[in-house]
Amino acid sequence: MADHEHHHDHHAHGGESLMTAAQATMERSGEQWTAMRQAVFEALASFDKPASAYDIADKVSQLQGRRVAANSVYRILDLFVGSNLARRVESANAYVANDHPDCLHDCIFLICDSCGQTTHLDDDLLAGGVRDAAKQAGFSPQRPVIEVHGTCPDCKVA
Repeated sequence: MADHEHHHDHHAHGGESLMTAAQATMERSGEQWTAMRQAVFEALASFDKPASAYDIADKVSQLQGRRVAANSVYRILDLFVGSNLARRVESANAYVANDHPDCLHDCIFLICDSCGQTTHLDDDLLAGGVRDAAKQAGFSPQRPVIEVHGTCPDCKVA
């Protein structure tokens, strides 16, 4: 592992720890942690692959026994992305829960075209290079997202 890569083995949250970190992050940004936001976050975090707003709306609807509109879920997901609780996988129009919401890094997603598994890496040197290139072109970058499509190790050996 190169020094410029940032892996979150020690900062990653899961289960109740992730929920607590997400709630704290949301409240620090001045937003309320409502029952619906918690339900959407729990549903998002339960998926092992990027989930669409429709996937999440279906799961929340099943759990609550009432229909939850995808539009409502989209608004909450946009809030989550802005608060660093979720990351958007642009090419799939899908979302993943950020298991380290207290860290702010640019995203590098490795997306398997065979099984859909998505791995998130933080490499500040690479993302910094993308930011620098954008600045040299006169562009003001906000949050670079780099997506690499290919084959994961599991599918490669299959």
